[in-house]
Amino acid sequence: MPINLPAGLPAAQLLDGAQIFALPQERAERQDIRPLEIGLLNLMPNKLNTEAQIARVLSNTPLQVNLTLVTTASYQPQNVSEAHLTNFYVTWEDIRERHFDGFIVTGAPVELLEWTEVAYWDELTQIFDWQREQVHSSLFICWGAQAALFHYYGIPKYPLEEKCHGVFRQRVKTTGSPLHRAFDDEFWVPVSRETQTRRGDIAGHPALRIESESEESGVSVVYDTDHHQVFSFNHPEYDSGSLGQEFLRDQAAGIARRLPQNYFPGDDPNRTPSVSWRAHGQLFYNNWLNLCVYQDISFDSTTTGERT
Repeated sequence: MPINLPAGLPAAQLLDGAQIFALPQERAERQDIRPLEIGLLNLMPNKLNTEAQIARVLSNTPLQVNLTLVTTASYQPQNVSEAHLTNFYVTWEDIRERHFDGFIVTGAPVELLEWTEVAYWDELTQIFDWQREQVHSSLFICWGAQAALFHYYGIPKYPLEEKCHGVFRQRVKTTGSPLHRAFDDEFWVPVSRETQTRRGDIAGHPALRIESESEESGVSVVYDTDHHQVFSFNHPEYDSGSLGQEFLRDQAAGIARRLPQNYFPGDDPNRTPSVSWRAHGQLFYNNWLNLCVYQDISFDSTTTGERT
């Protein structure tokens, strides 16, 4: 089933070129099914790439999705035009009375800042509180996952001696995990972090369940069984060039220490990366949409209640 995107969104053209089915809004409104209402709080600097990555993984399911793009009101993003934000985004204040079936909060390149040093921290904590009331299932990515765990549970993040950057083998830890249904026992996922969340801090909270982790890159996915919330510290949604682009950005800034691990064939940055995570990344988002959202929500889109 397709994803329903705002009319004219540039990401729709990127998806069309990749043969991803994106449904025009006017056509979606004529279909006699209830689409899932999914919000995306996009905190990444490259808004367009993130829009396309998330839209891609949400589009390849049997479910129709209405995607609402959300930005902060307390901080004006610097790497995207004001016209793009005006045309395609809303602020949290615009939607705070709405109910969402699912809501995604991305990461942001602010890992090494203290929480309160982040320009939009106060607004973000209000959004986190709102999600517990108005959203059935939330998915937090990378720094977004760390920030949410700190806000909800006081779980800290710790700086790494060296950036964890590359593609790392993960292992499913929870039998019967809905998020990893139909996964192989081991799978690969892109990782790009300056900080980590430690297993011991998570284990002290009975509602939090570690779903997958890696000996090299640490905890991968945590599920909050009380609140239908998913914390993904890595990037299964990344496309083939994401880690390479981040490496070039870090290199230009003089902070790249080494190549992304397990990414460039033969560690040659002139060679095209071979994607080893796409199928499992797509399955992860399929499972979240279907098993954590769709199968568990009311048919009435104005409430966050479960199916009866």
